[in-house]
Amino acid sequence: MRESNRIVPIIGLVLAMLFWGSSFIAMKIAFREYEPLHVIFWRLAIASCCFALIARRFVAIRLPRGDWKLLALMGLFEPCLYFIFEALALEQTSAAQAGMVTAILPLMVAVIAAIWLRESVTRANIAGFLLAIGGVWWLSVSGEANEHAPNPMLGNFLELLAMLCATGYIITLKRLTDRYSPLFLTAMQALIGTLFFFPALFIFPAPESAPQLTGTATMAVIYLGTVVTIFAYGLYNFGVSRIPVSQASAYINLIPVFSLILGFAILGERFTLPQLLACAVVFSGVVISQWRSTTSDDAESERRRPRTLGETP
Repeated sequence: MRESNRIVPIIGLVLAMLFWGSSFIAMKIAFREYEPLHVIFWRLAIASCCFALIARRFVAIRLPRGDWKLLALMGLFEPCLYFIFEALALEQTSAAQAGMVTAILPLMVAVIAAIWLRESVTRANIAGFLLAIGGVWWLSVSGEANEHAPNPMLGNFLELLAMLCATGYIITLKRLTDRYSPLFLTAMQALIGTLFFFPALFIFPAPESAPQLTGTATMAVIYLGTVVTIFAYGLYNFGVSRIPVSQASAYINLIPVFSLILGFAILGERFTLPQLLACAVVFSGVVISQWRSTTSDDAESERRRPRTLGETP
């Protein structure tokens, strides 16, 4: 793909990471007053209602039987299981720490892509992956219980499980983007998630002292349903449809940066010195893996490049 054709998907991916980074903050605010699973349902229901306004664009789409399974698997990974683990995680850890755990997602994608899609993984990939995992573990054990993170170790582990689900989502999504538009895939995610979380309204009833519809928590839910669910997922799905999944997943490293800044600015969250050092370890692992992949990909591209007559390989 020419460089000029990459600018739009790259801008879309950066914006998606900004919105996703802000989602940790919005969810923490919403969880202060609402049942977490209710927040997730209404977030997806709001997005589904928005997509219903343009449902005519999807009428002509015909789904082969095999694709139904892939779509269901995509929706199961994310938003269903992913949102459950993330909601539980944010009840135990801070938004900034949860955002930091997402830094290992690109490395997870590289490992799963190597197994399923048979993409190459070198020692540097593995070393970076292990270093980032070690940083996340250090970040978790060095966390101190406070009002923002009552049990950071458990919360960060649950966020790690959410990242495993996100990895399955990204790999499945890449296979579907060859046949379906990013808009349609985003709408399917919202619909599957809405149906999946609907029983939560009855299984987990709202507290008697429910907040008023004008509350800050309600605005956070509306923000999650519109800006984050529609635009963040839509922009990311668009980016994945235009550039390789390994490159698109690398932009997820921006989520911790955005969540850290927003956590400081909006929620007043703070990191201890050991946690800051652990963050540096996580990013070091990510940089090591990305550093190797760039040079390797360039070498592979050069090896496969057609030679002109008389050119020496």
